[in-house]
Amino acid sequence: MTCAGFVALIGAPNAGKSTLMNCFVGHKISIVTPKVQTTRACIRGIVMRGASQIIFIDTPGIFAPKRRLDRAMVRAAWQGAGDSDVVMLVHDAARSQIDADTTNILAQLKQHPPQVKTALVLNKIDRTTPEQIMHRTAALAEQYEFDKVFMVSATKAKGTDDILQWLGAQMPEGAYLYDPDDLSDLPERLLAAEVLREKLFLNLHQELPYQLTVETDSWQTRDDGSVELRCSIYVAHERHRGIILGAKGRTLSRIGQGARRDLEAMFGRKVHLFNHVKYRKNWLDDPARYRSWGLDFEA
Repeated sequence: MTCAGFVALIGAPNAGKSTLMNCFVGHKISIVTPKVQTTRACIRGIVMRGASQIIFIDTPGIFAPKRRLDRAMVRAAWQGAGDSDVVMLVHDAARSQIDADTTNILAQLKQHPPQVKTALVLNKIDRTTPEQIMHRTAALAEQYEFDKVFMVSATKAKGTDDILQWLGAQMPEGAYLYDPDDLSDLPERLLAAEVLREKLFLNLHQELPYQLTVETDSWQTRDDGSVELRCSIYVAHERHRGIILGAKGRTLSRIGQGARRDLEAMFGRKVHLFNHVKYRKNWLDDPARYRSWGLDFEA
């Protein structure tokens, strides 16, 4: 008998959802940065546990939206939760107190409880004390009745095996939805663009990372088996081009080198990465961009 189902990872920005999913899968398929709202679209990671296929959905962080892209990201997160067989609320246990975003998520869960099991995952337990973890667990349990509570450190893969064991038993009976050897349904072209965007987030400051997007223009396999990638970095303001390029192009060169190293490790072959920074007016209001991320432009 085989089983397969979907598990939505929801939570406030920077709770560690992407790190947790990468830990479950055993490979990096979702980009991670210290900045909030790094994840823009729902990304699926596939894990086999015995006869069960667990398909994780890494959703954008849920927060109070202020602009069109924010609204689209939050709607995508709730849709991911609605389409799942299990919902897991990931919470940063190292925070000094329960953040407003998590409180709002719990209020919405109480107002519209999922018709599936809901688990609480207290993440980053390695960064706090056992006393605070117990106190936080009790405080969250007062706000919502969870079916299961887990305490983990995603960065150290501590406690994650217990989650997989429990989830494997929750998956509904049915045929596998993906090839058991697959790790994600994310196309390689999109993965390449996401890795480059991660490096831009890590190397650029303040609001600039939120004003750019990355697209893979071409993917060509060379005769020696290596891959040639050409990516475009689109910015919303002309002045941002110079910031990303840096003096004599050094900033973009450093960012590109970091992305290339990650991509070579992911793809297991040499990567030739060529990046270009382009100004595209009002790209944040372009419906085509939202469709490429699987987001609702009208959210």
